[in-house]
Parts: sequence; structure tokens; C-alpha cells
Amino acid sequence: MIAEYHCRNSIYRCCRKPIIKEMVGNGDFKLRKKIVIYDSTLRDGAQAEGISFTVNDKLRIVQKLDEFGVDYIEAGNPGSNPKDLEFFQKVARLQLKAARLAAFGSTRRAGIKAEQDANIQALLGANTPAVTVFGKTWDFHVTEIIKTTLEENLNMIRDTLSYLKSRGKEVIFDAEHFFGGYWNNEAYALKCLETAARAGADSLVLCDTNGGAFPMDLYKVVDRVARRFSIPVGIHCHNDGGMAVANSLLAVEAGASHVQGTINGYGERSGNANLCTIIPNLQLKRGLRCIPEEQMQNLSTVSRYVSELANQAPNERDPYVGHCAFAHKGGMHIDAIRKNPLSFEHIQPCTVGNERRILMSEVSGRSTILKRIQEITPWVDKDSPETQYLLNELKRLEHEGYQFEGAEISFELLVRRVLGKDIQFFHVKDFRVLCEEHWQDDNSASAIIKVQVDGVEEVSAAEGDGPVNALDRALRKALRVFYPELDQMRLMDYKVRVLDTNKATAAKVRVHIESTDGERVWGTVGVSANIIEASWTALVDSIEHFLYLHHPSVMEKDASVENNDQKSNAV
Repeated sequence: MIAEYHCRNSIYRCCRKPIIKEMVGNGDFKLRKKIVIYDSTLRDGAQAEGISFTVNDKLRIVQKLDEFGVDYIEAGNPGSNPKDLEFFQKVARLQLKAARLAAFGSTRRAGIKAEQDANIQALLGANTPAVTVFGKTWDFHVTEIIKTTLEENLNMIRDTLSYLKSRGKEVIFDAEHFFGGYWNNEAYALKCLETAARAGADSLVLCDTNGGAFPMDLYKVVDRVARRFSIPVGIHCHNDGGMAVANSLLAVEAGASHVQGTINGYGERSGNANLCTIIPNLQLKRGLRCIPEEQMQNLSTVSRYVSELANQAPNERDPYVGHCAFAHKGGMHIDAIRKNPLSFEHIQPCTVGNERRILMSEVSGRSTILKRIQEITPWVDKDSPETQYLLNELKRLEHEGYQFEGAEISFELLVRRVLGKDIQFFHVKDFRVLCEEHWQDDNSASAIIKVQVDGVEEVSAAEGDGPVNALDRALRKALRVFYPELDQMRLMDYKVRVLDTNKATAAKVRVHIESTDGERVWGTVGVSANIIEASWTALVDSIEHFLYLHHPSVMEKDASVENNDQKSNAV
């Protein structure tokens, strides 16, 4: 069977290993075997450096993950901090459709009963249908870290799980440091799993907690465990060796039916297994049902939504969901992609909600540049003088230091200006920037700016952390009078690269700005020996593009004029 992806009126036929589906009674197909997806973004992901979710952030992520169709959402550790306690009180009011919430905590402390342990009571107080309990399975951790006996650790596992089961909870047992424990003392590590199973655990999750396992070594262990136990076996991998995704996929091949991870791979140290890579690999490449099929096209949206709330720049090179995942630059590659996407793409981008990007560069070829020009002015062909002019202009600008890959919007605006297709949303009549001597103080610079929109002038002033920030604030402040929707736009990233370093402080700089309106991300670029001018060019381009996006009536008017021009030329 050959899998087909229907997308934008085209069919992508994949000749590699097909998606295996089963026929059901009505003649339709369904994905085979279900893999349980357990999301730990709100707990393990929140332990990543630089991430701190508010209670409201967590509630929004829960709703998004529930819509996406994950099976479990590990919502936090109710015994660890007041924020999680508040969250569990509020999340109980949500009406979830697909996901089950799980509170997370450890086995009881040594030397006391489970019902006397405050953390165990906090787990019950979270009032979630499922509880995930982690327990030590590496003898080294038992004797050297929590300082108790091997027998008492088994009692801690047994007492905790049996107590929670007696209170009507679904219990997932996370066997912490299982692989290190297995390789150091196989008999004891397996004894911990047997104790958990007998105490009523609903599933056993094998954790590569320090992220150091190799895929084939891990595969052999999971295979033995999955064959030994009748209850579901899961996998929980960290990415310290860069193999969390590979280890998770191999664990499923070995018999695991429950996969834990986080959106975008967020997590402590080098992160956790990235569900945005695992889910499409299992579902699209192995035919294993992870999420509802219709939700796969929302994968990129979910990834960006969580990164936005985590206040983290998306990883542009992430498989499937990254901005570069389906980006093509080389002329020969681009030519092949246009003839048949299978040549350089393993799936259709829209299958996971992403899009193909043809990068603008001097190595992209005439046909690529022509296609981008024709998106704005369809009447231009390869022999038009406008085409040759823009080709020469592109080469000239790149020679000066411009780089349009990742900043295609600046090239699009260049085309509009050269061909007279630009819309002047605003005109900057004057601006001034002043910098104070006290560099380390907040608001060390100020800017005054005068803009004109439809003949109406507006003067605005603002302070900022440096001249570029002051200019940005002053320009937005002035333009919001005319375009209040600018509140939706924000800068995600600002990069400066020095060109011709041998010229020292007289060298040109290239400024690249990434902006977003909460749904889309775009890049713009500016080059100058004056860093303020380079920043200003990129900033103005970014705002102009935002206004194009949010004023469709202008675009429709532009298209209408274009059609009339073509009709006139035909006559």
C-alpha cells in the first residue's frame, strides 16, 4: 500500500515504508495499535532553564493539549509549590474532552506510612483521575541519595501505590533511573517493577532519567521488560546524549505502548523527548495511532503556541514543525522540489501544519526569483526587464551584505517598491534619537518621531533600553493612533552581525528582526554601517508587512488594480 497525502490539490506519494492501516467494516481505514501519549510539558518542561509558566499559561496549555488529543497531561507536583496548588484548584473547573490529568509526586518518605506523608496527601488533594508516582529503581540512588535500605525502598513503592489505588486512583509508576539501575543491578531494578505491579500499578514507565542510554542498549532492556509484564510498559527519556527521540521510538519498537515527553522537547538540562518529533514519526511513518488523524495538521500550531507561552524562541531547525524544516535554498534542490516534492521532502509540509519555503538567495536561480516576483505581479515573465533588474538588485544587495533567507519579507517589499506595487501605510517625516551617558540605567535612550498617515501627522516620544528600543517604542506609539491592531505584533528576536570585521567600528552590520502577530512569524533585514539605520530598515519592513497582513481590503484593492491593468494591456 502506498500512503497518499492530499494537500492543496496535489497528491504526495511516498514510496518509503507505508503507513499501515487496518480496514474497518464500512470500508474505511484506521491507524493500527494505539500508543498512549503522555505530555509532561507543564511539569518536566517547566523545569527547563528560562521557563516559568503562570497559572493562566498552564490552564491555556491544558486546553490546547486537550484539543490536540493527547491522552494524559501531567499537570504538576501539588506538593512542591503554592502555584501548582492554585493551578489544580482552577484546572478542576475545565471540561476536558480527551485528556486525563495526572498529578505527579514521589513515593512516601522512608520510615512513615503513606497516609502520613504530606506529599501523598497533596497528590490526593489535587483531585486528578490519574496519579504518577516516581520511585527509585537504581540501588545506588537508594543507598547514596535518599539514604535508606533496598528493602525499605521496596516498601515505599508498595505502600504508596497500594494506598493510592485504595483511594480509587489510576496509578502510573515512573521507574526513575531505571536503565542505570538495570545495568548496575538487574535483579533489584526488576524487583522494583514487580513490587509496583503487585501493588496495583496500571502501567510501568521506564525512565532514562540522566539521558545517557544508547538506542539499541535501551531497546534490549525494554524488550525484556515488555515481555515480562502483562501491564502496559512506557518510556520516559531525557536528551542529555541527544538521543531522547531515537530512544523513545526504539522503545515503542521493543513493545512500549506509552510514551512520555514534552512539546518542543522542553525540560531540565538538555531537555526531554520531543513529542513534536515523536508523534508524527510514529503516526505518519509507523502507522501507530497517537492523536486523532485530523489533529496532525495542528502540530506546528501547538508547537508555536507552547513556545509563545513559554517565552522561548522556536527552534527553527526542529523536524516537522521548525521554520526551516521544509526550507529550500539551492537552485538544483528547488528545481527538483517543483518537479516532484518527493525528491527532497519526506512528507507534505501541510500534513503537520507547516509550509514549504523557497529561500531567496543568489544561489536560488532565476526561476525561483521569478516565481516570487510573479506572486506579486503575475504579468512579469523571465524576459521582462523588471526581472533582470530585480536579479541584478538582489545580487548587488547580497554583495553589500544583505541576506534574504529567513528575511524573505524584505525581498517581497523590495519587489513591491521596484514595481510600484507598494502601499504607503505611513510616511516617517522626521525622527531623532538621544542617548544618555548612563549606559547601564533603564531607558538610557529616547526617541522623538513624526509620522504621517493619509495627510494626518502624529508626533510621539518614547524612552527605551538603547536607541533601537526607543525608536521601536516611539514608532509604534505614533502608529497605534491610526493602526491600533499593532498591539498584536511583537518582536521575537533581534540579531546583529558585523560584516567586514577588518574595518573595526566602521564595518557594516546586518540586522535581522523576527516578528510575530501570535499566529505567523516573519523575518526582515537591514544593512548599514550605521547600526541604527540597519535596525530602522528591518523594523519598518516588519511593521509594513504586518499592516499588509491585517489590511486584506488593501490587498484586494491591489489585486483588483492588477487585474484591470492586465485587461487594459490585453485590449
